[in-house]
Amino acid sequence: MDFFSILTLVGGLAMFLYGMQVMGDGLEKLSGGKLEKILENLSSNRVKAVLVGAAVTAIIQSSSATTVMVVGFVNSGIMHLSQAVGFIMGANIGTTVTAWILSLAGIESSNFFVRLLNPNSFSPILALIGVVFIVFLHDEKKKDIGNILVGFAVLMFGMNTMSGAVKPLAEVPEFTNILLKFSNPVLGVLAGALLTAVIQSSSASVGILQALCVTGAVRYGVALPIIMGQNIGTCITAMLSSIGATKNAKRAAIVHLYFNIVGTVTFMVVFYVLNGFLHFSFIEEVAGPAGIAVIHSAFNIIATLVLLPFGDMLVKMACATVRDTKEEKVISAEDQEFMILESRFLSNPGIAIEQSKTAARKMAEQSKTALNLSFGLLDDFQEETAFRVEKIEAKVDRYEDELGTYLIKLNQKDLSLEDSHSLSIMLHCIGDFERISDHALSIMKSAKEISEKNARFSDKAVQELHIMEKAVSDIVEKAYSVFANQDLRAAEEIEPLEEVIDELSRELKRRHVNRLRAGECTIEMGFVLSDITTSLERIADHCSNIGVCVTQVHEDLYDTHSHLDTVKNAPGEHFHHELEVARVNYMLP
Repeated sequence: MDFFSILTLVGGLAMFLYGMQVMGDGLEKLSGGKLEKILENLSSNRVKAVLVGAAVTAIIQSSSATTVMVVGFVNSGIMHLSQAVGFIMGANIGTTVTAWILSLAGIESSNFFVRLLNPNSFSPILALIGVVFIVFLHDEKKKDIGNILVGFAVLMFGMNTMSGAVKPLAEVPEFTNILLKFSNPVLGVLAGALLTAVIQSSSASVGILQALCVTGAVRYGVALPIIMGQNIGTCITAMLSSIGATKNAKRAAIVHLYFNIVGTVTFMVVFYVLNGFLHFSFIEEVAGPAGIAVIHSAFNIIATLVLLPFGDMLVKMACATVRDTKEEKVISAEDQEFMILESRFLSNPGIAIEQSKTAARKMAEQSKTALNLSFGLLDDFQEETAFRVEKIEAKVDRYEDELGTYLIKLNQKDLSLEDSHSLSIMLHCIGDFERISDHALSIMKSAKEISEKNARFSDKAVQELHIMEKAVSDIVEKAYSVFANQDLRAAEEIEPLEEVIDELSRELKRRHVNRLRAGECTIEMGFVLSDITTSLERIADHCSNIGVCVTQVHEDLYDTHSHLDTVKNAPGEHFHHELEVARVNYMLP
């Protein structure tokens, strides 16, 4: 090989790896976190976990990505270590799909329809379709499909370029001699592990091995130990990901490593012992791409079938390697709750968005709980309940800090349009949730003041306040439902109710002044009532903000005043009808 042939080989390898990356990213974006949610939820049955792990990995084309996700699930407490075993084994099977796709490039026939099965025949068409999707279409999902198609075409082009560049090596004795050294099982395993560890993809390293097959110098006796080593080398990604994680997350990564090491050692010992007696003739034959795919799949399927019943033993081995220590810091239940915002998920934006949504919904529920507790304190003040409100408000503050920071990091990733909308809504709304919990705390303090002064509102004031509380509770429910379900129709019901709550606030203050003049109430209680009604009015404003935000993000409009003006003055009687219905439902006595 001359210098330019080497350049061609390097360029082909670069195109191959880049095509695999683009295709994998496109598949992951298209899944939108749905595949990862399946991983999270289907973990009760170990056999089912293997099947799901294999399916997810086959779709996103990366066992490393699946295993890193599993490490993240274990680290955040979403998945137990014993549940992770099946997914890890399944990921090893799913990653063999790539080798089968690449092996189709070896199909040769004079039959037109058989030739169409060869990726080299149809990948140019896929590339053309993909470019059309990317350049001329504006639908985000179709662009993702375009990236997948172009990525596959680039991958195949890189594969062909590599194959063409290494063909002259068949006539180079030095190359053949190097390959002969890898027929030594130990050297072959080490070479495969090192190559895969460097490029961090067993699919890519198997593809490189398949490309070398065109030289005719790669025998099955050489290919087999290299493939075994490639399964060990792919563990490097999960091992790196587990740095700084909890001990269980480290154990999940080690389970992946032990599974491949034990499987490789067992497979190699049995194979070479049998070969000593049976003298397998095929190991001296020249390996082809399809044969490489068969070995890759057979090893991972057999290893899974053999080791799946011993999954608990792998867990015990991992626990023995990463031991618990007495001085280890115990993670509190609250800290564990925030670990769903796992930094490892940031490399998988789809699942990071789903985890953020879960955290935002929990934040919303917490602020709503604080508000309901504070309403109860106005009727019956209890120190224990007041302390709960303070604790919840502090937790909501922490949610705003941690979720806000996480979302800002996530915003720097390549997101689908749908995920980008979800992120914008969360970034805008978490401040409103936090402010609602602040107002719940203010109401609690007003209730405490009433209790400490041993004062009370008049019966009429209590009755009127209950009606306003009911209206605020209802608008909060509507706003949280709109946020959780992205329901644009329900968002239309918020604004009329918000206007009624403003009217109730003004009317309650006016009636208090009348009672004050009649000597039925005191100035001091008037200040307390004003504080409470102001908090209730502000809560309704924040609910309005949530409804407007969800609507505007989906419509790509960000002028709040213009939006509200349009809602209130739109053609038709919808807003005014809803306004009248709300006035009737929350009419003061």
